[in-house]
Amino acid sequence: MSTKDERWLLRPATIGDYDAIAAVWHAGASLPGVAPIAMPTASELRERLDIEMELGWHVTVADRDGEVIGFAAIKCQQSVLDQVFVRPEFIGRGLGRSLLEHCRLLMPHGFTLHTATTNDRACSFYLKAGLNFLGNETHPRMGHPIALFEWKPS
Repeated sequence: MSTKDERWLLRPATIGDYDAIAAVWHAGASLPGVAPIAMPTASELRERLDIEMELGWHVTVADRDGEVIGFAAIKCQQSVLDQVFVRPEFIGRGLGRSLLEHCRLLMPHGFTLHTATTNDRACSFYLKAGLNFLGNETHPRMGHPIALFEWKPS
């Protein structure tokens, strides 16, 4: 399923996008307050991308003139929005909202997600987008505090 916005095209990721997805992921996750305690390198994220794709990630990329400028990775079977990142220079331009809305279409029965509790911008974004804050927990792999959110259709 592809969605066209005058500024970008949302489309399924292809294997040719993987390096660009990892670069967007690393750039977004490296911003202050976003990163886990130990930030993985871009090559580590690229390796993880291969693994997650084999395990069933469904990834949508935001393509602007042939360039990946954002992505969302979901686990449909678990109803989880696992990752959503945009290149830092596109933050605040509506791209994150477009990706989130696309995920709502792909998981119409609802989903959960988490973000670092220190990621104030993401927490505020999810609340403004109508997600419900469920509470704080500890990330199961990395050990840092995370905020849990949920979206359910009305």
